[in-house]
Amino acid sequence: MHNDCKLPIKFTEEEIVATGRTCCVVGCKVRSHDRRGKKLDKLSFFLLFSDWKQNEGSRVSDVTKRRQVAWISKRFHSGKPAYEMDESHPDWAPALHLGHSEVTDAEEERGDQAEAAVEEEEYRETTETDQLAAERLRIECQELRSELNKLKLDEEFFKDNTEKVRYYTGLPCFAVLFSMFTTVKPFLPVAQKLSQFQMVLLTLIRLRLDLPIQHLSHIFNVSRSTLSATFADTIDVLYARLAPLLYWPERHCLQATMPHQFLQAFGKRVAIIVDCLEIRTEMPSNLMERAQSFSHHTGTHTMKYLIGITPQGLISFISKGWGGRASDMHIIENCGLLNKLLPGDVVLADRGFNIKDSVGMMCAEVIIPAFTKRRCQLDVKDVEDTRAIAHLRIHVERVIGNLRNKYTLLHNTIPTSLLLPCKDEEFTLLDKIVNVCCILVNMCPSVVVRPDETEKCAC
Repeated sequence: MHNDCKLPIKFTEEEIVATGRTCCVVGCKVRSHDRRGKKLDKLSFFLLFSDWKQNEGSRVSDVTKRRQVAWISKRFHSGKPAYEMDESHPDWAPALHLGHSEVTDAEEERGDQAEAAVEEEEYRETTETDQLAAERLRIECQELRSELNKLKLDEEFFKDNTEKVRYYTGLPCFAVLFSMFTTVKPFLPVAQKLSQFQMVLLTLIRLRLDLPIQHLSHIFNVSRSTLSATFADTIDVLYARLAPLLYWPERHCLQATMPHQFLQAFGKRVAIIVDCLEIRTEMPSNLMERAQSFSHHTGTHTMKYLIGITPQGLISFISKGWGGRASDMHIIENCGLLNKLLPGDVVLADRGFNIKDSVGMMCAEVIIPAFTKRRCQLDVKDVEDTRAIAHLRIHVERVIGNLRNKYTLLHNTIPTSLLLPCKDEEFTLLDKIVNVCCILVNMCPSVVVRPDETEKCAC
């Protein structure tokens, strides 16, 4: 409103210049600026309404509210308002009608109701917005948790995913993995940073993939020393608690499931097929150990293990480690295998196992490929016998190859730290590792006897 209409509170020059003003009195067309934007002289504009001061006490609130209502339709006699608390002054409220209708109590009440309705609607919208935001946050948290579970190596990472189980552990399916874990769980130590499942898992991953300690420590977010200690502790538990899975079977069980090709060649007599597994090691610092571990067969430092399998392809015997210098005959005569033979048993072996006399002492028989014995060539019968023996004896080489390929830690060079005897034991950590790997292979389908096509994994 301009000064002729006598509303007193002035706008600033900046506001008028920036926007221009038009009088709010009904029928008044006075503007603050002309069409060219030039300010008109002797013309002032004022705010339309007096403030309603709600935060300065109940009396001030009541008075200023009534004053604001009075301002809606009137103007002042003197051209300016009186002090807001002086209600008796004629210019406490504008006296001249501005062209608007008088505000009645009913209208004021309706205005209050409309204001309350607006506030209620705003509250409802705010509440709905907050609920929607909370729901979005919940969904985002679920999605984030799902993504983290995909990255976290735990039970959920492997559940219902046979491919991951086979790749990381070498075991055929999650049911076998979880069954094995359930067996050893009560005997595993409790760690702060690793779950018991993760303790088993990191051990299997190291056996399976031979990942460096540093790499595994990053994956499981633990220090190298913690991971090395956890690996050793878990190997101890697996070695002790899964030992029943590496056993020499009873003869009636062995004979009842004898494969057809063995029955044709040797009847039901074959008890075991033997060979040696050699594992490369670092060169020991001790001169005596260095001499004992050097293998002329491979030209490197190795540890040798006598391994025996049943005709069905199950690993039924594994010796402790011997230095690579030891002969096959020396190992088999001193590893305890001969004591397991019964009269009439047949042992299939390679030419290096010249143990006919030792096995004969147990009333058993060793069958090896024939020697030429200074002859230019073998006769026809020896050739046929040798072919039959080689055809069956090769199964032990297939099992050894499967063992190396499945658990690649055995395929690479072993550090000398694994060759030290465990505390208060005659076995080294490598001995236990080899045993555990053999047990894990026994938990997988045989590479010798294939299951029927109709047989399916229980999981």
